[in-house]
Amino acid sequence: MAGHRRYSARAAVGAALALFMAVGETHAEPQSRVTEKVDLVTANGVVTFDVEIADTPARQAMGLMYRTELPERGGMLFLNAAPREQTMWMRNTYIPLDMVFIRADGTVHRIAAMTEPHSEEIISSNGPVSGVLEIAGGAAQRLGLKPGDKVRHRHFGTAAAP
Repeated sequence: MAGHRRYSARAAVGAALALFMAVGETHAEPQSRVTEKVDLVTANGVVTFDVEIADTPARQAMGLMYRTELPERGGMLFLNAAPREQTMWMRNTYIPLDMVFIRADGTVHRIAAMTEPHSEEIISSNGPVSGVLEIAGGAAQRLGLKPGDKVRHRHFGTAAAP
């Protein structure tokens, strides 16, 4: 009998763990999205984006997974407390994205353009960054955004347009 209870307890723990992991893989989006303005300053001018802020571990883990579209002037901004090597991937992401890796002073460090949907290939910043801006695939090229351009947002010590 004691062995049966031990087995049941293990089974219950295993079932709870499986349920927890399944919830982590659900397609539900965060209940409330925090959005802010971000300005991209290029040789062609300033373009303002309304971006979601990935400001919690849950939002950062979910990112733009399961989205089937992204507005041309929309995206998601991932913020680091301190500059660090940043890695991303496209698991469960249905649309191509441009990943803009941003230094602490708001300078564009690197752009990973047209990342491949569903890929589990690691995409690295190739140096310490304070944030990553994900925008629609191809948007960086259409805007003329390139390394050395600026991103204005409060996190980088600059403010975007109100």
